[in-house]
Amino acid sequence: MGRAEERKARQRGGRRAAPPRGRPSQQPEPEMPATAGTTTTVVESPEAEGGTRAERRRAAAKKPGKDGKGAKVGKDGKPVRGRIRRLFTWKKMLGAFFACCLLGIGAFILLYVMVSVPEGNALAQTQSNVYKYSDGSVLARKGTVNREIVDLSKVPKEVQHTFVAAENKTFYNDNGIDLKGMARGLYNTVRGRGTQGGSTITQQYVKNYYLDQDQTVTRKLKELVISLKVDRERSKDDILAGYINTSYYGRGAYGIQAAAQAYYRVDAQDLNVQQGAYLAALLQAPSQYDWAVAGPIGKKLVKQRWNYVLDNMVGQGWLDKSKRDGMQFPIPKAPKAASGLEGQKGYLVELANTQLENQLMKAQGITRSEAEALVVDQGWTITLNIDPKKQTKLEAAVKSQLTSKLDGKKRKVDKNVQAGAVSVDPKTGKIVALYGGVDYYKHYTNNATRADYQPASTFKPIILAAAVDQNAETQDGKAINANTIYDGTSGRAVKGSDIAFSPPNEDDVNYGNITVQTAMNKSVNSVFAQMGVDVGMKNVLKTADDLGLDTSKLQAVPAMTLGSMGASPLEMASVYATLDNHGAKVTPSILASAEKTGKSVDLPNPIGGQVISRTTADQVTSVLTGVVDDGTAKKSVAQNSLRNGQQVAGKTGTSDYNKSAWFTGYTPDLVTSVGLFGEDPKSHSQVSLSGATGLIPAPGRINGGGYPAQIWATYMFGVTKKQKFDLDTTLGSAVQPTLTPTISSTPSETASETPSQTPTKSATPSQTPSSQTPSQTPTKSATPTTTAPSTPEETPTGDITDNPLDPADGQ
Repeated sequence: MGRAEERKARQRGGRRAAPPRGRPSQQPEPEMPATAGTTTTVVESPEAEGGTRAERRRAAAKKPGKDGKGAKVGKDGKPVRGRIRRLFTWKKMLGAFFACCLLGIGAFILLYVMVSVPEGNALAQTQSNVYKYSDGSVLARKGTVNREIVDLSKVPKEVQHTFVAAENKTFYNDNGIDLKGMARGLYNTVRGRGTQGGSTITQQYVKNYYLDQDQTVTRKLKELVISLKVDRERSKDDILAGYINTSYYGRGAYGIQAAAQAYYRVDAQDLNVQQGAYLAALLQAPSQYDWAVAGPIGKKLVKQRWNYVLDNMVGQGWLDKSKRDGMQFPIPKAPKAASGLEGQKGYLVELANTQLENQLMKAQGITRSEAEALVVDQGWTITLNIDPKKQTKLEAAVKSQLTSKLDGKKRKVDKNVQAGAVSVDPKTGKIVALYGGVDYYKHYTNNATRADYQPASTFKPIILAAAVDQNAETQDGKAINANTIYDGTSGRAVKGSDIAFSPPNEDDVNYGNITVQTAMNKSVNSVFAQMGVDVGMKNVLKTADDLGLDTSKLQAVPAMTLGSMGASPLEMASVYATLDNHGAKVTPSILASAEKTGKSVDLPNPIGGQVISRTTADQVTSVLTGVVDDGTAKKSVAQNSLRNGQQVAGKTGTSDYNKSAWFTGYTPDLVTSVGLFGEDPKSHSQVSLSGATGLIPAPGRINGGGYPAQIWATYMFGVTKKQKFDLDTTLGSAVQPTLTPTISSTPSETASETPSQTPTKSATPSQTPSSQTPSQTPTKSATPTTTAPSTPEETPTGDITDNPLDPADGQ
């Protein structure tokens, strides 16, 4: 058999059908008998020979339960799949993918419905109040957070664009979120890789204003939902304004206004593009990019960021390229120490807050606590009427005339001296300067507004004003005015009072019969005690209230004529400013304006209506010029080398036991009240001022004509111009000459305005006053004083026990 035949035989043998089931797969081939002369060819099964690889594979496939690769097969001969392969078929995987998508969409819809836009967090709304002088310069910032929210309209448009160019170029067109950046942020959060990832301006605003800085998946999902809602509910300008007002810029500055001041000493509305680009660049790394503390690498990075911002603006068409090419990096100013409340600042801020609260209470009908909550740390910009030049002059006057002379280590009493002063423009009612104490952090009580010390004889002009304005008469029916004669005997009992009262004069000096003008010059207690009863203490009380004193708790008793109630320098400045303003009420105000987020508070006009007639006010002013020219303030004020002919009206005062000393006076254009108070620094109880400075001979009494008048003159003659009072009166020292005749103990029908320096028992007056007879027969003292001081400082109120506040309480 040739080879071709053999090959065909093998092929036929290789295609033999498999043996029937149950039978052996291999049967021995029957032996073929060999015949002589022939060649026998034996064809063997491929299984026996092994055959080719293909044949062996086909043979193996015929074995039950395995395929050609050894994999299991089923009854039908098809491969049997494993459990995992059966589970993850492409159909099932595709179905699971769509199911997850539907589940995610449903979850997001549920989340969107359930998560609402919350109220802004309290910290993001907390702002510092900014206080400014009348010239616009910053006086102080007060608040736990240095933030001042400004309306977007006050930020230049190009500066607004710097923030968009830096953080979110698509801001004006996107829907408030960046899905790609959000996914990256979520991934980084899950992997614990910190805060990497991009966010839109809307998302950053939501994080700052509505949420917090926690890096959690929950917070990021809320941020996503709230950002979408905020973008739908609010305008892009509102969102941008919120973003730049809540972001942190370094140097303790929150918001663009605080940042503008911290880095460039300007308001946000005055920023230029270069400066705005730097502030926008800061937001990426405020501490690292602060030019004042950045190292070489930090400065390089912030310049790169600054250029990036400006180049993006050019790309967006917000900045001309030629203009951009000419821009230089704006080096920020060095950090400035935070403006606190040291020195006088705290007193000024305190009064400004109080007056603003008072106005809110009146306008909105709210309580004091509610008003405080609306004012403190709420982002107000409050401009004060304080003139920085006058303020500096007043502080310098107190220092040069008083505090520089105090030495608590040498004299214990020097530690007890407290000074307070208020200066008011009588034409406008503006408080232009104020001194509240040595330092707000050392003495929190504002001496300019405290009303717990007696104003003493500075109250006497109020009694005269009440008498003249109400056409009051003496006990014997004579009209009361500057020329009316009264008995100036020390300690004499007043007539017509239900309450016995006989106040002594200073040093128990008897003046005999004197005019009201002289009594005012010499501050004679006995005269004004009688005048108060003549007018009627209720009428005096009403006039005091009309002029500016708080009389709501005062009792109408004779002791009040000596100024034995409590009053503050601010109140006394109000009274005298009303006199200076010809009887039109002056309610001093420290507030020029108060604004918050672009809205202003309506402030009342400090100048009110007429409370006493002009002729009354002007007559009192005329009389008070005599106190300066020929009375208790003559040495410190009238003879002051700085006066230069300036016309002045005023009154001194010294209280019981020398616990307070005053001088309140005015020129045609300015009123200032100065008070010194004795206060124990530990117990804060009222104590005597006597002996302070160690420069006054024993007993060292501090009178109103001393240090208070000296402070007043040093300040006032440095800030006022020479003017004359425009007075509508024919009475008083300002319009009548001062004569010096002698006085008889029993007056005749004529009397002089001024007693002689040495009163005698028999003398004939030389001038005819309005009241031709005294109000009563003067009561002589047992041992009359024959020599009176030419210019007594003033008469203290003495040992008065009557309490005008409440007879049952101790003063």
